[in-house]
Amino acid sequence: MSADEKNQEELFGSAAGKRDGSLFRPLAERARPVALDDVRGQDHLVGPEGPLRKFLSQGRLPSMIFWGPPGSGKTTLAEICARSLDFRFESLSAVDAGVKDVRRVLDQAAVTRKAQGRQTLLFIDEIHRFNKAQQDSLLHAIEQGTVVLIGATTENPSFEVNAALMSRMQVYTLRSLEDADIEAVVRRALEHDPLIAPMKAVVDDWDFLVRFSGGDARKALNAVEAVLSMADPAAAPIHISRELLSGAVQKKMPVYDRKGERHYDTISAFIKSMRGSDPDAALFWLARMLEGGEDPKFIARRMVIFASEDVGNADPYAITLAVSVFHAVEMIGLPEARINLGQGVTYLASCPKSNASYRAINEAQRFASSHQDEPVPMHLRNAPTKFMKKAGYGKGYRYPHDHQGHFVEERYLPEGIDALFYRPTGEGREKFIRDRLSELWRGRY
Repeated sequence: MSADEKNQEELFGSAAGKRDGSLFRPLAERARPVALDDVRGQDHLVGPEGPLRKFLSQGRLPSMIFWGPPGSGKTTLAEICARSLDFRFESLSAVDAGVKDVRRVLDQAAVTRKAQGRQTLLFIDEIHRFNKAQQDSLLHAIEQGTVVLIGATTENPSFEVNAALMSRMQVYTLRSLEDADIEAVVRRALEHDPLIAPMKAVVDDWDFLVRFSGGDARKALNAVEAVLSMADPAAAPIHISRELLSGAVQKKMPVYDRKGERHYDTISAFIKSMRGSDPDAALFWLARMLEGGEDPKFIARRMVIFASEDVGNADPYAITLAVSVFHAVEMIGLPEARINLGQGVTYLASCPKSNASYRAINEAQRFASSHQDEPVPMHLRNAPTKFMKKAGYGKGYRYPHDHQGHFVEERYLPEGIDALFYRPTGEGREKFIRDRLSELWRGRY
C-alpha cells in the first residue's frame, strides 16, 4: 500500500470499516481531517508559524480553549492533537455531562498516567454550558497535569468561562471557513469517501452550497450527504444542483449574489428605507441580506456610515449606537448578531434625520481644495517657542473660557474668507444646535 493510499484509508476508513459499521457514521465525521496539513481555514493556528503546529512539533500541549463558530474545526483540532502526541482521548459534552462524569474521566486519567505513563487529553464541547461548580472541578486536574484540557465554545469565553479556569488555559480563536475552504472540504470528501466516491458526484451550484453553509463545513457536508442519500448510485455521475440541495435541506435560498448586482440593489434599498424612516422595510431588506448569506459586518459598517450621513446631529446618539452594533456583531457573530442588527436598524430608521453635517464636510472639502494657500491667521497660530511669540504667533488670541458664556466673537477663518458650510436643520437635537449657533453668530445663521 502506498503512503497516499494509507493516508486515505486512515482518513476515510478501510473496507473493514464497512463491516463494523464505521462508514455509516455521518459524512462529516468520516471526512474529518486527521492531520494538521488537512485542516482548512485556520492557517493562523496550524500554519508553519501557528502555535498548534509548534506545540505538536515540540511534543507538548498546554490546556486550551478553542473559540469559534460551528463547523470551524474545534473538535477536529482536538482529535489531531491527541493523535499526534499519542494522548488518550476522552470527550464530554457540557450539554449532558455533570460533575460525576468529569470526576470519572479525571480518575481514569490519573490511573492511566500512573500505570501506563500516558497522558489524557480531555475535550469538553460547549464548555461554556458548564456552571461554576463544574468548571471548578477541573482546576486541580489541570494544575497537577492529570489531563490536558481542551474546551470548545461558540461563545466569548471571557464572558462564559470563569476567571480561575481561564487563567490556566490559552484561548485560540477559530474563524469561519471561507468559500474556497468549504469547496475544498466538500471536493475532498466527494473524491475520497468510499461510500460516495463511486457516485462521481459533481456540485453544480457551489454558490448555493457555500452560502447555505455559512462557513460551517459540517453543514455543507450534511447537505451534500442528504442529496446523495436520496440519489440512485447507478445514475452516476450525480449532479448536485440547486434544486436537489433546496429539496434536501428544505430551504429555498434567496437569489442573492454577494458580489453582483443584487448585492448592490439590496443594500441600496436597505439604506433608502432607513433614510425614509420606514423600519419595517429596512428590516425586510436586512432579513433578505442575512438569509442570502451577506457578511453581517458589511451591513453593520453601512449602518455606521448611515448614522453620520443621514442622521447626523439630529440624533448624535445614533453614531454611538451604530458603532456599538458593529462591535457586537464582530464579538458575537451570527446567528445571534441578527438581534443586534435588528435593534440598530429599527432605531436608525425611526430617529430624526439630517444630512447637514454630511453636506457640510463635502462643501468644506470642495472649498478648501481651492483655497490651499491662505495662511493661518497669526492669532490662531501655535507659539511653542519664545522666538515665535516675539514674531507675533498667537498674539491677540482671546480664550473663550475667559468670557461670559464661554464664547467670544472671533475670526477663525483666513482673512478675506467668509464661508458657511454647516446649515443645521430644525430636526431633533439639531434644532437646539441651530438655535444656539444663531444666538452666538448673529447674522450668519
